[in-house]
Amino acid sequence: MKNLGLEVCANSFTSALAAETGGAIRVELCENMAEGGTTPSYAQIKLCREKLNIQVWPIIRPRGGDFLYSDDEFEVMKEDIKICKTLNCNGVVTGILLSNGNIDKKRCAELIKLAQPMPIAFHRAFDMANDLEKALEDLIDLGFVRVLSSGGKENSYKGIETLAKLVNKANGRIEIMPGSGINPQNILEIKEKTGATAFHSSARIKIASKMEYKNQTSKMSAEGDEYHYEQTSSVLVKQMVEKLKSN
Repeated sequence: MKNLGLEVCANSFTSALAAETGGAIRVELCENMAEGGTTPSYAQIKLCREKLNIQVWPIIRPRGGDFLYSDDEFEVMKEDIKICKTLNCNGVVTGILLSNGNIDKKRCAELIKLAQPMPIAFHRAFDMANDLEKALEDLIDLGFVRVLSSGGKENSYKGIETLAKLVNKANGRIEIMPGSGINPQNILEIKEKTGATAFHSSARIKIASKMEYKNQTSKMSAEGDEYHYEQTSSVLVKQMVEKLKSN
């Protein structure tokens, strides 16, 4: 049985450092969490690889929204994978679907070949597939090493039953990693009921701005709050890691 571990979805170098401090085994590095995570900058990736001792897996996702990409977007994804190779990343995380909800096997195979020898994991685009069991077999056939999933539900807790079935069906051929809504209060129950050994959480908290002057009449974005930002908490990471170790 694989060792229990926590992967942290980190939205910056600072968050990634907090993840390492808290005891995470790996970071899925991204930006724009409000859109579900997009490809981080070259500098974020470079700094994480230079400064961290844990594994760094950048997400390869050119935009928010669906997982049906244009030819130009696919070219961007390929270039980002090349960059990750030059920076000696431990792996990358991506996901592409066809318009009918099937896994885009042709494009995924091209990315896997391009990334070698880096391994590739599949993100929660999996949860948007039209048939999770068929999608799982496709990912195994393609050679993905891990798939992040909430069991096709709003969060992992609501998807416990499906996740348990996926872990059983995978039977060690690919790692099923529950993610979405995992916290110190539910991680052990999710572990026990799914049989999974790796878990994914952003472990985020809101950080108040240190700005003294605050313009309350202007906004940089429609829904944003310029005087708070989200960042991974090493305390929350540590709480989840300790729960996994003690069980």
